[in-house]
Amino acid sequence: MGIEITFWQLVTLLLAFFGACAGAGKLLLAQTQRHLDQRFLVMATRLDGIEAANREETNQWKRVERELMSLKADLPLQYVRREDYIRGQSVIEAKLDGLAVKLENAQLRGLIKGANHAD
Repeated sequence: MGIEITFWQLVTLLLAFFGACAGAGKLLLAQTQRHLDQRFLVMATRLDGIEAANREETNQWKRVERELMSLKADLPLQYVRREDYIRGQSVIEAKLDGLAVKLENAQLRGLIKGANHAD
């Protein structure tokens, strides 16, 4: 009982075996390709989300910069520096001191004139 295989049967068996291997390989490659496509789609979706978040963050930073520039532009109009305030207060106090001296001199003159009339 021996197995006899003719040349053409051997060729057919080898072709069938290699065909089955090629089919299995093609199926595995198709599955791998589908899996890679799915992963790239997920990554592209995540990247789109990250880019949208980045654009939104960039817009927020631009808004903050505009508001800061607006505040910088309004700052000289609405606020006085400490040195300027002190200088202004010093001028007012000097004028008040001068007025107090004049008032005091006027009161003293009034007392002197009043003392002369009392005699």
